[in-house]
Amino acid sequence: MITATALTKRYGQKTAVNDITFSVRPGQVTGFLGPNGAGKSTTMRMIVGLDRPSAGTVTVGGKPYAEHRAPLHEVGALLDAKAVHTGRTAENHLLAMAATHGIGKRRVREVIELTGLESVARKRVGGFSLGMGQRLGIAAAMLGDPSTLILDEPVNGLDPEGVLWVRQFVRHLASEGRTVFLSSHLMSEMAQTADHLIVLGRGEIIADAPVADIIDGGTRPRVRVRSPHASQLAELLAAPEVAVLRSEQGLLEVTGVDAAGIGDLAAQHGLAIHELTPQNASLEEAYMALTADAVEYRTEAVR
Repeated sequence: MITATALTKRYGQKTAVNDITFSVRPGQVTGFLGPNGAGKSTTMRMIVGLDRPSAGTVTVGGKPYAEHRAPLHEVGALLDAKAVHTGRTAENHLLAMAATHGIGKRRVREVIELTGLESVARKRVGGFSLGMGQRLGIAAAMLGDPSTLILDEPVNGLDPEGVLWVRQFVRHLASEGRTVFLSSHLMSEMAQTADHLIVLGRGEIIADAPVADIIDGGTRPRVRVRSPHASQLAELLAAPEVAVLRSEQGLLEVTGVDAAGIGDLAAQHGLAIHELTPQNASLEEAYMALTADAVEYRTEAVR
């Protein structure tokens, strides 16, 4: 379990992380989201002792990371896949890490197989693709068979097969009762992988809840309606709490009223409906709504 209490990090006059308190519990995948510059990487670095908090505390398994005698057995972390000696082979990199913690060669072979690195294990890391480097970083994180796993953008550079593998892998780890904390900018992937989300904006927590609650709380139900009488139906639906978007001829996107209400209204006025489909809200929509005021850089929408 990871526990942060009033955690704060300042760099001179800039506050990167501002008095945040949260817990990452075992047995579930906890996603960590936020715009660029929100403080996610800084928070992860403080968890594993790479940055010292300006105030507050953070513990892993009940004590600070630095107090663990054999950190690799307690915490596995992937924060920067490029932080590897490029002249070493993948196997030698893992063997060197294993030697510092009394981990045998057998475990090195196991994590190489686990992450699909067999074919490149004896190749120099400098020639690795981004995706293969990510796999090596995950192998290193799993070397000590840790109870806590911290992964910063683990699917970055992976092909679809690799992304699916990471999703299944971290969910399996959580099912074993481990603590899994990961960040990603891929909302669709996070929606399928995480059970719980912590959303950071400008160094502060703006959401800490199960994925379903964040989606339901940040979006409004939407219904796709296709009708030869779309214009007339749109006029009938007009109300302060209802929004109607005409995306193409005969097609409406309606929020503020459910499918049953639209169907009943159309029937009362004898209007034919050719499609009436409730649209599932997405994590991406909820995330954009949550972080609308916390984005560091903005661009104009493309018309």
